[in-house]
Amino acid sequence: MKNFIANLDYFFKEAKRIIFLNKLSNIFTFLGAVLILLILATVVTGWSISSRLVRMLEEEAEISAFFHEDMDENEVFALAEDLDKLDGVWNVRVVDESEAYERMEEILANDAGILELFDDNPFKAYIEIRIDPGQIDSIVETVKDYKDIDYVRDNRGVLESINDIIKGIKTVGTLIILAVSITTIIIISHMIRQGIYNNREQIKTLGFLGASRMFIGFPFICVGLLITVIAGVLASLVMMLIIHNGYLAMGGSIPFIPLPPKGNLVTGVTLVIMGVSIILGMAGSLFGLSSIKEH
Repeated sequence: MKNFIANLDYFFKEAKRIIFLNKLSNIFTFLGAVLILLILATVVTGWSISSRLVRMLEEEAEISAFFHEDMDENEVFALAEDLDKLDGVWNVRVVDESEAYERMEEILANDAGILELFDDNPFKAYIEIRIDPGQIDSIVETVKDYKDIDYVRDNRGVLESINDIIKGIKTVGTLIILAVSITTIIIISHMIRQGIYNNREQIKTLGFLGASRMFIGFPFICVGLLITVIAGVLASLVMMLIIHNGYLAMGGSIPFIPLPPKGNLVTGVTLVIMGVSIILGMAGSLFGLSSIKEH
């Protein structure tokens, strides 16, 4: 460890020399890393916002259970408590006749006057059950089996669409992040291999003198990390500017999607990008170092 610390000055000088040895190629590598990490930052930002939308959609996933009309209030609330204990059920509440009427008025809006044609309230009380949309089938079947339940309105088409949207967002985000990671590793490893090829004579000499692969390879690791970390900082700064201007333009919200707090979004994206840049820089460098034995 002492020898490693004592050689840090040499490692960084070698890293600087390697960078300037093939300056143009490394500049293009750096710019490529910035663009890739900026794409990743955009994906992470979009994922953060879409995750908030997903949570909203999940919270809105619900079914309605209509119970026997001859049940008294205590029995209805006891039934609601039992339903609230089911696996995959997030929240249960009883909607009485008057609230059901008011909700329909809101839905009909300008056409709500048609409800005045009824002498009595035509809507029945029911139990509103907010659920995990991924467990809709099992929950609906379980609720239907209750002897006090007459009918379950499951909104299956809507809930299945919500579930598909959730799966789609997660799948697309994962594929993009995977593609960005692989591309970055390939670019960095290619740069490292190019640097090793350009320094092959020096590497052979160091090998003949008994230098370890760690001693020979660490400057190349420094190069890979330096490029990806600086690229990550630049990509984060650009993304911070984009987010700031985006929030100013939208006034902090989209009509149907309340955006996450700007500070939390910026911090989260920056931490992800810097963490990923370090990991990918290290992975690409180590992958590229495998060519040392070839020279």
